[in-house]
Amino acid sequence: MTRRRTQVGIVGGGPSGLLLSQLLTRDGIDNIIVEQRTRAYVEGRIRAGVLESGTATLLDEAGVGQRMRREGMVHSGFGVAFNGQRYRIDMQSLAGKSVVVYGQTEITKDLYEARVAAGGDINFDAEDVVLHDLLGGEPRITYASGGQTHEIVCDFIAGCDGFHGASRSSIPSDAIQTFERVYPVGWLGLLTDRPPVDEELVYCNHERGFALCSMRSPTRSRYYLQCDVRDTVDRWPDEVFWDELRRRLPETLADRLDIGPSIEKSVAPLRSFVAEPMRYGQLFLVGDAAHIVPPTGAKGLNLAARDAGVLWNALARFYSAGETDALETYSRDCLRHVW
Repeated sequence: MTRRRTQVGIVGGGPSGLLLSQLLTRDGIDNIIVEQRTRAYVEGRIRAGVLESGTATLLDEAGVGQRMRREGMVHSGFGVAFNGQRYRIDMQSLAGKSVVVYGQTEITKDLYEARVAAGGDINFDAEDVVLHDLLGGEPRITYASGGQTHEIVCDFIAGCDGFHGASRSSIPSDAIQTFERVYPVGWLGLLTDRPPVDEELVYCNHERGFALCSMRSPTRSRYYLQCDVRDTVDRWPDEVFWDELRRRLPETLADRLDIGPSIEKSVAPLRSFVAEPMRYGQLFLVGDAAHIVPPTGAKGLNLAARDAGVLWNALARFYSAGETDALETYSRDCLRHVW
């Protein structure tokens, strides 16, 4: 068995784990990432692309916001459509803030490049990940890779490994409470290399079901349709998808729709899930490990980034001044925004 020591062990090499690792490193806090999948798999996952202002600022603080600022699309509003009409909600005038449209895939690439450039310790293809001694002074992470068992001893563990990861399941059932709502509809998404139908996102309410016109870049669009939760993508060939989307859009938008072949298509079930507290001993849950929201509102990545930012600040205060107050209030501070 190989044995290493670090200050913060991070389980999960997705955006929240990478962001936390990058922030900690910039503050001189040693950390190691353990990721179950390959780098190519993590970078290739199609996910959200709408960044709230706080998330964009946090990426800047992590030193990885340059390409986002250069290539991202700043939106100061969004559209809602119903009864055949489209209306614009002006976020800038109402809230004083805007959002940046920049794909999660691109964020992950930027973070990986930054971590590699900084010599970050990232361990891919980790099997049988197990967390130990979470209530003790030195929690441990063990995993198998390359025919060997590896052990990481640390001060704290950040569980950034998603809903199905090892982190939350390591907490005894009598020490955590979960809340879940499963919605009786599916969410069919299609990605295509065609210009978006509108300059901003448009949420559409129609008697045939909900629809969303989104985007990843000026030349790449992401569209969604509410569908039967039992549907599979083979029941939605491209031509059927486009015909149904046209029916649900106001005529002015439907006439502008630039259709093309899909480059990715999937059906996701819709559910909301929250686990609390988000801390158990020396383990801190981050992002999807603790909470999931339906993708319709583009909140998942933003909430996960905020968790990472809150934990970074708490750990920085602990290592710089020995303060523990922010660590003690981590769960409460995060859950206030999650709920």
